[in-house]
Amino acid sequence: MKSNVRMRLLASTLIAGMTVAAPAFAQTNDDPQSNSVSSVQDPTAGEGTESIVVTGTRIRRPDLVSTSPLAVVDDEEFQLSGSVNAEQVINTLPQVVPGSTAFSNNPGGGVSTLNLRGIGATRTLVLVNGRRYVSYDTSQVVDINTIPTFLLSGVDVITGGASAVYGSDALAGVVNFRLRDDLNGITAGANYNITERGDGRRYGANVAIGTQFADNRGHVTVFGEYYKRDSLLQGARGFSNQALGDGATGLIPLGSATTNRGRIAAAGSQVIPAGNGLAQITLPRGAGNFGTALGANFGNPGVSTAYNSTTDAYNYAVDNYLMVPQERYLLGGYGSYEISPAVTAYAEVTFTNNRVANELAPTPVTGSFNVNVAQQQQFLSAADFAALQQIDINETAINAARTARGLGPLFTGANAASNAAGVVNLSINRRVNETGSRNALDERSAFRLLTGIKGPLFGDFTYDAYYSYARTRNANVQAGNISRSAFQRGLDGTDAAINVFGPGTLTPAMVDQISILAQNGDVSVLQVASAAGTLGNLGMGAGDLGLALGVEYRKVSSQFIPDTALSSGDVIGFNGGLPTSGSYNVKEVFGELDLPIIADQPFFYRLNINGAARYSDYSLGAVGGAFTWKAGGEWAPVRDLTIRGSYQRAIRAPNVGELFGGASNGFPGATDPCSSRNTTNQTATVRTLCEQTGVPAALVFTTGIQPNAQIEGQFGGNPALQEEKSDSWTVGAVIQPSFIPRLNVTVDYFKIKVDDYISTFGGGLNNTLNLCYNQIQNINSVYCQAVVRDPSTGQIGGEFLPLILNANVASIKTSGIDVQVDYGVPLGFGFLNETSNLNFFFLGTWTEENTFTPVVDQPDIRTDCAGRFGQSVCGNPQPKYKWTSRLSFIDGPMTTSVRWRHLGKVRDDDDSTDYIVERLGTKDYIDLSFALNVTDQFTLSAGVNNLFDIQPQLIGDNQEQANTYPGVYDPLGRDYFVAVRFAF
Repeated sequence: MKSNVRMRLLASTLIAGMTVAAPAFAQTNDDPQSNSVSSVQDPTAGEGTESIVVTGTRIRRPDLVSTSPLAVVDDEEFQLSGSVNAEQVINTLPQVVPGSTAFSNNPGGGVSTLNLRGIGATRTLVLVNGRRYVSYDTSQVVDINTIPTFLLSGVDVITGGASAVYGSDALAGVVNFRLRDDLNGITAGANYNITERGDGRRYGANVAIGTQFADNRGHVTVFGEYYKRDSLLQGARGFSNQALGDGATGLIPLGSATTNRGRIAAAGSQVIPAGNGLAQITLPRGAGNFGTALGANFGNPGVSTAYNSTTDAYNYAVDNYLMVPQERYLLGGYGSYEISPAVTAYAEVTFTNNRVANELAPTPVTGSFNVNVAQQQQFLSAADFAALQQIDINETAINAARTARGLGPLFTGANAASNAAGVVNLSINRRVNETGSRNALDERSAFRLLTGIKGPLFGDFTYDAYYSYARTRNANVQAGNISRSAFQRGLDGTDAAINVFGPGTLTPAMVDQISILAQNGDVSVLQVASAAGTLGNLGMGAGDLGLALGVEYRKVSSQFIPDTALSSGDVIGFNGGLPTSGSYNVKEVFGELDLPIIADQPFFYRLNINGAARYSDYSLGAVGGAFTWKAGGEWAPVRDLTIRGSYQRAIRAPNVGELFGGASNGFPGATDPCSSRNTTNQTATVRTLCEQTGVPAALVFTTGIQPNAQIEGQFGGNPALQEEKSDSWTVGAVIQPSFIPRLNVTVDYFKIKVDDYISTFGGGLNNTLNLCYNQIQNINSVYCQAVVRDPSTGQIGGEFLPLILNANVASIKTSGIDVQVDYGVPLGFGFLNETSNLNFFFLGTWTEENTFTPVVDQPDIRTDCAGRFGQSVCGNPQPKYKWTSRLSFIDGPMTTSVRWRHLGKVRDDDDSTDYIVERLGTKDYIDLSFALNVTDQFTLSAGVNNLFDIQPQLIGDNQEQANTYPGVYDPLGRDYFVAVRFAF
């Protein structure tokens, strides 16, 4: 008997495994208690069908049709994919471009965010049970790590602006996480994931208890979850264990020009302008290896050679996380109690403690420093000490020549001390490996309390009023930072001397002298008070009219609290910043109407129109009053076909960080047109602009202008920001042919345009440089005036930082087609049961365009990111064709399922630069999973994701991190999971 059962299981598995599959999600949830369901109408629904609420509207309806495209992810998808964090499933949806993920280390932050249509995480509204949830910082974005995935009944993703229904932020769409409200008993589960290479462990356990009480007038659910994810370093994978860059003919190991040996330079020569009747002259400043193109490299302590970028670059990759570690505790509960037939009280409470670390290579100290020559003699060879003495002599001669011509001294500001005899100014690039790696630990504690009442008043009029309070506090502790001022004091003789001339030369005492522990804190609070009344099922000749009216008040407040060292800019290692603090509120009134026009007539099986409107009064003076609205309709000429469409005007008010953010340092990927990295536009005009903006003539187009792929800048908020505005069009069809039972097909075209898009000035540092030097090419333009450089080296960074504030300067538009197919076939045989079922689901998107215009005043400067990727504008790859599908064979207690995730090819977004890797090919991932109901109380599931161990394609200069885009392309390889679930 046991042998027969094993044979049946094997046959069931082989049949499903041989079946061609493709990606997708979920079956329709017909539970009338659910507050959202599939976008597909049930053709068998009769007049007695209970009303439900579809995400995107507040009106209860007797069918399952939404006028806007709506995708549904069922709870089974989380089980079959072995996912604990919601990001692992939601990011596979073709409508989503991954935001921050488990593989976001640099940039990082320890959160998981959603980015619908590539329009931005701040423009995607995340709801839980149809209500706003907990934001994690001043950006007012939800960290979906805080949502209890194991309690989900489903996730709804609606495309297009939805501000008329839900208020600000829903420019790209809405993602609504629905929690189970029908739990009666105990459910508990555990999971374990590990890669084929035996690393990257993830494991967790959860429990939930639900019960009815007071003669079924009340219901309560309480839950808890623990989850742990191990770290994984880039050195653990062959594609990421060596930092790669673009060479002359291919990818080469490059890494950073800031090494643990020290790369130390002085400008090779100095141009002395004419003055006082004296002609312009050029005098040497550098000497020895310090004066070579990239300076001196100290492979042996105290003994220099000329730096060679090919052989001497530092491989920072092995010290960076590929997958960041996480530890999460989640506690909460929700319930309701019928006080009277007209009043039901309900409440939700959630507490999350989430700890995520980011780890980078040891701190790279860069910049100009004053160096006491005599103090450094003990650390240097005779030749290198003599070179420092010669630099001092040269600087004295340069200053004498400048004085003779009526010019000021060579060094000013913080570097003025270098004008004195015995002190030289050196550009020092020294990675402080003696401190160990930089580690930033974010510990976020989030709390949310919601309480409300609801019920019927008269007839079909119902009401729902609630108040919610959500608060997140984050403590960020940074280890491995260096104090710039202490580092300077160790070089200029103020403090005990420090030795930066070679690897391992900093003693423990020196490390203690220059190290600094830094801390950040931030607090975000969201308060919502909302009351709405809904009138449904008001009989009319053509059907039931629905009406909803309501008011809402929201208050948002956030603050970012850096410690003194961070706010002063003295910290080297992690980005410094100034305090941020601010708040605003909004008062709103809204309404919604669903009006049936014709029903059960020739060519008009059903014709409905609907609309919604909301007026918002913001306390922000630059925003003030704002009106949003939507109009839509659906026409079913016959029972089998429904045509639907909608238009929506939506807004997004600027968040606290965008408004009040203190200036902070950042290191975005960028290309300085004045450096040797500019390989396509080294014209006379660009050369002149480089000199006009502060690059010494002899250094224009040289490697020393930009030794690293990132450029430091200063970024901050702008309280004069106005709201963003979007217009969304959708039109589509729902096809449910009666001659093919159980087949549901939806096809929808979408078009979204966002104006007054909030972006950094000029569209970011890289684009500001491009506008100045390559596009506008006028020294008096605001973009050229924003460029700040070190006058001695021509570099951007250190004390010379361009200030790039937020502004309503950009626009973005995207369009495409979504296709969803859901089909179930009952089979007349089974291996473990008399019958079985084969279920197929497909969800795909063709993105027609995703065009970003960084500065609307320059409309010809724009990038279509559909089918493109890159650090210039687009960031994460956005394939034109993306789909996910699942084929499941259900044989009694056994489910065998295959998922196919497809990512189309993409190409580089920077037409002005020829990278070694200009195109990334198609990627297809196959996942196999099994679920077995061992008993009515015990379910066992297991599977393998990325079955064929597909590896990311290697990228050089145009990568995000780890030589790829790890949030898009699977960096783990073949990955196994097993999970158990108990229900009592």
